[in-house]
Amino acid sequence: MKHLSGVDATFLHFETTEMPMHVGSLNVLDLPEGYQGDFYEDAKACLAARLHLANVFTRKLALMPFDMSNPVWVEDEDIDIDYHVRHITLPQPGTNRQLQQYVARLHSTLLDRSRPLWEFFIIDGLKSGQVALYTKMHHAGIDGQAGIEVGKAIFDMAPTGRVVKPPRPRARRSSYQLGVAELAGAALRNTAAQYIKVVKLMPALGRAARGLAQRSDATAAKDPRSLSRRFNLLAPRTPFNVSITNQRSFAGRTISLAETKQLARHFGVSLNDVVMGTISGALRRYLADSNELPAKSLVAGVPVSLREAGDSTANNQVTGMTVSLASDVADPVERLKQIALSSNASKSVVNRFKPLILDDFPTFAAPWFMSGMASLIGRSGLVNVLPPMINVAISNVQGAPFPMYFAGALVTCNYPVSIAAHGTALNVTVQSYNGRMDYGLIACRRAVPDVIEIGDYMLVEHKLLMARMQETPAANDEMTVPAKKPAAKAPAKSVRARATA
Repeated sequence: MKHLSGVDATFLHFETTEMPMHVGSLNVLDLPEGYQGDFYEDAKACLAARLHLANVFTRKLALMPFDMSNPVWVEDEDIDIDYHVRHITLPQPGTNRQLQQYVARLHSTLLDRSRPLWEFFIIDGLKSGQVALYTKMHHAGIDGQAGIEVGKAIFDMAPTGRVVKPPRPRARRSSYQLGVAELAGAALRNTAAQYIKVVKLMPALGRAARGLAQRSDATAAKDPRSLSRRFNLLAPRTPFNVSITNQRSFAGRTISLAETKQLARHFGVSLNDVVMGTISGALRRYLADSNELPAKSLVAGVPVSLREAGDSTANNQVTGMTVSLASDVADPVERLKQIALSSNASKSVVNRFKPLILDDFPTFAAPWFMSGMASLIGRSGLVNVLPPMINVAISNVQGAPFPMYFAGALVTCNYPVSIAAHGTALNVTVQSYNGRMDYGLIACRRAVPDVIEIGDYMLVEHKLLMARMQETPAANDEMTVPAKKPAAKAPAKSVRARATA
């Protein structure tokens, strides 16, 4: 058995019926030419033969007595593949919009915690003749980068697939669940280890905080307005910053990866800055339509991966940062530059603290306390009156640069489906795939019923930036973001923007 880390368990404890904490994806598939089989059965057989390749498929939760500590992962020796892989046929005419609405509905329901925390849906009835694969997995067991490893288990690089070696037989446990004494002992040992980690880090944390304060004072003395732009402690109130229901709306949009990279090179910013600039312009248009665009800039919450290169562990190794979206700037090019400044400033803070960031922390009695807080925050309406920290969540995950196949069918798109939360009713996640940037917009349907408009505005903003690129000289050395210093021989952790999910 293995304890959930503090970060992993947070996604579990903060889950409510209004705020499911699973992430997923929507893939539309081209069936092989002349295919006459039953794709649902073929897909189910393909998955059944590969469950052992990623432990997210085979482990389930075992709860601690009296919720004194975080649960542990244990192996499920009786996986019901017919439960986890399901078949849905869309009603006629089977449009893409119907597909996305159905995915929004499926994404609103909780996963069964007595089973491994994942479900796959094979969806047919599309008028295009294609089929769709919708997946969802609990965020307690997977982050964006670990999700890439799951993709390696279920997807192939050729339509013929690959031969998968079956798992070795293992002795089965005689009991369905672990004993109370065994669980209690594990909880006490894990909690003691967590407190020791925190105590050891306290001196270094104090030194880092003092260094950051001195740097901030120096920056403020030179340019007070620059400091307020780069470090946003509070965000303006928008229609996105409300308590949410369990109803969801979803939209998927695609932008060229090559064009996005071209924009980043031309304007001297990062690819992730271009992503945020495109979303910022779309939100600016959307809020202006209803005269709800605040005078102060919107703020994005951006997950940041702390995962070391080569680490494919199926858990969460992530922190977060805030970035000004410069939505108060009308010019899209100037807005992009301001976003880059804010993003670089936030990254420098994370880089300073990254050796001290814990993904595991003391959690004694956390399950009942955090669950109670989640219910209180969501149902009391506090988020409707408290000043928001962020307005929107934006994530970016690097995906496969080549075509992939699932059960012999070509994957044509890979739209992420992430998490809407109390106070952050809109989440935009983008994943690159085979020359595409596939954006998935998930939102509370009551707060953002017309999320498709935001998706359409993103396409408009991208075209506008492309047009401005033709009119604007390329960034010179002074305008370009400073080059990164050579990496040390043994870096502690790498920091990059990524998805949540």
